[in-house]
Amino acid sequence: MAHEERGGCAVSAMIEAVHVTKVFGLRPVLRGVDLSVGAGEFVALFGPNGAGKTTFLRILATLTRATGGVVRINGYTLPRQATAARSMLGVVSHQPLLYGELSARENLRFYARMYGLDGRTREERIAEVIAAVGLERRAMDAVRTYSRGMQQRLAIARAILHDPPILLLDEPYTGLDQAAAATLDEVLHEVAARGRTVLMTTHDIPRGLALAHRVAILSGGKLAYEARCDGLDALAFAAIYSEVTGMAVVR
Repeated sequence: MAHEERGGCAVSAMIEAVHVTKVFGLRPVLRGVDLSVGAGEFVALFGPNGAGKTTFLRILATLTRATGGVVRINGYTLPRQATAARSMLGVVSHQPLLYGELSARENLRFYARMYGLDGRTREERIAEVIAAVGLERRAMDAVRTYSRGMQQRLAIARAILHDPPILLLDEPYTGLDQAAAATLDEVLHEVAARGRTVLMTTHDIPRGLALAHRVAILSGGKLAYEARCDGLDALAFAAIYSEVTGMAVVR
């Protein structure tokens, strides 16, 4: 892969974490995480609750700072170049971060202005992402009237609104019914087909293996396992997960 330059630094990965640590008070949560995700790669990150998955994604998303180590997003070093890095990112977290009194369209217009989309492009893109997540019929309703699953779908629409090269997804299937989960599958397949880089935390082994090029397991604050998905089935990976974490798979 060709190297680009970002502030004099050669870019070899879209997401790069080198010995990343995070300590809350006296409690270490991340204990030296090393992970590199290349352009167009989809990585599913597994791990038990409390393993540090959300903390790690929050660091990558510039929402919190690492205690130690090096983090780069498309060559931009965090936290020094966080502003530039944010333009590269689409983020779906546990909190929808939506305005309940506004409609779906109004929420997306607000975020589109923040992303710098111009008027004509803005309205076309808003219509596209609303259709992509299946919210056309409720697009003018206040978000406070939405179910949890509908809010999650709108949060995903917001994340892809500015067509970012990198998506960070923290348990994006949480709260989705079967139909909404199938819609998200389609969105993520399309995102991957367009060469976007995706890092997704999940407990859903079959879905993670179906979507991702590579899987990783975070356990005890460290990256304990990495492998390509080729030839790795759900039962085999569930056995590996149990051995690595010492815990049974949550189904």
